[in-house]
Amino acid sequence: MKRLMYVLFFVLLTSGMAYAQQAKYVFYFIGDGMGVNQVNGTEMYLAEQEGRIGVKPLLFTSFPVASMATTFSATNSVTDSSAAGTALATGAKTYNGAIGMDDNKSVLQSVAERAKKSGKKVGVTTSVSVDHATPAAFYAHQPDRGMYYEIALDLPKAGFDFYAGGGFLKPTTTADKKEAPSIFPIFEEAGYTVARGLDEYKSKSVQADKMILIQKEGAEPSCLPYAIDRQEGDLTLAEITESAISFLTKGSNKGFFLMVEGGKIDWACHGNDPATAFEEVVDMDNAIKVAYEFYKKHPKETLIVVTADHETGGLGLGTGKYELQLKALAKQKQSQDILSRSITDLRKMRKVINWPEMKEFLAEKMGFWKELPVNWEQEKMLRDAYEESFVNKHVVFEESLYAKTEPLAVAAKKVMSQIAMVGWTSGGHTAGYVPVFAVGAGSKLFVGKMDNTEIPKRIAKAGGYK
Repeated sequence: MKRLMYVLFFVLLTSGMAYAQQAKYVFYFIGDGMGVNQVNGTEMYLAEQEGRIGVKPLLFTSFPVASMATTFSATNSVTDSSAAGTALATGAKTYNGAIGMDDNKSVLQSVAERAKKSGKKVGVTTSVSVDHATPAAFYAHQPDRGMYYEIALDLPKAGFDFYAGGGFLKPTTTADKKEAPSIFPIFEEAGYTVARGLDEYKSKSVQADKMILIQKEGAEPSCLPYAIDRQEGDLTLAEITESAISFLTKGSNKGFFLMVEGGKIDWACHGNDPATAFEEVVDMDNAIKVAYEFYKKHPKETLIVVTADHETGGLGLGTGKYELQLKALAKQKQSQDILSRSITDLRKMRKVINWPEMKEFLAEKMGFWKELPVNWEQEKMLRDAYEESFVNKHVVFEESLYAKTEPLAVAAKKVMSQIAMVGWTSGGHTAGYVPVFAVGAGSKLFVGKMDNTEIPKRIAKAGGYK
């Protein structure tokens, strides 16, 4: 009898220990386009600003578990964001372009949907549009990532508790370009409260059962501003993360699953804009700091996982000489996108702009000549772009996936990369490894190299999802 009591006590003790290690709260951070060099480059960039060679660690790189993952899709060695997002959401490979569907176009269940079925509150958030590839993969099921209206219609069907991002790309237009009822009344009829901006969120969230937080009316719906371009009052990824936590923990608290995407690391790398890219990595780290503060209050019940969907740009740290000049990037005052708009505005305002005036403009915006030495070849590159577009009036914009860039701005970003000794192999994605970091309950599941499809499976295991 006594032995039986010991056995029962041991079973109860070990089951209690297993329960304590289960992740009641799960944070899943995805840095879109954030390969290993985007992370390492950011840390070296921060160190150089302090006047030293080395690294200034980001918070998430100090997590006790650090590994890496492969990213290929079912059909391509180099994945796109929708196939990679689907892999990170569902644990299954699919074709490039698919959202929450396998390569036979059958619906896949995401880890977020599993969390919801297990009784958790669920949030899906991003710094780009809510209907963009990566966030969409967690709640939508469509054969093509470009079906923005149809993706948005899947949002209330998933029934998640909190969504946030820049806005929605096609709120009244179907994939076949037909006018359709606005998605916003459809959201409201499904029980969602739509808040435009942080102030509106704060006033509406108390009474709301389900929430969609987007930017203020009139803001660019495709994304939040780049961190390097941020103005007072702009919505930030850290504020979105803080809002999500407060909303998902109000009322009956059975735990939550929250996905947070730093979506514009990818955009900056598509444009080969290193200063902007590194500042976006820092910005995502700031959002992770918000989650980490929550983790410190609930260390035995919280899991934080940080990874990426793929690498973008083929970023190289070093271009021949055994050195870097990453601190030069801190002289850049704005993203390539805003620089391009500024140059276009300048052309509209002034019929004639001479080269000394243009040099002064670039010195103010990029630090060239004034703070950063520019060699003869680099000045020729800038001068040639100026002559072609401002003197010869032959303006040919460079097109990347998310931007059309004025030719002088293109030359300026190339010169900045040369000065910093940063190289790029692509304006698109690459097949490079992506990092995986984890801390908290179940974090040991993420030890060792893995494929991206393993990450949501291990999250589901850590969370005990059905």
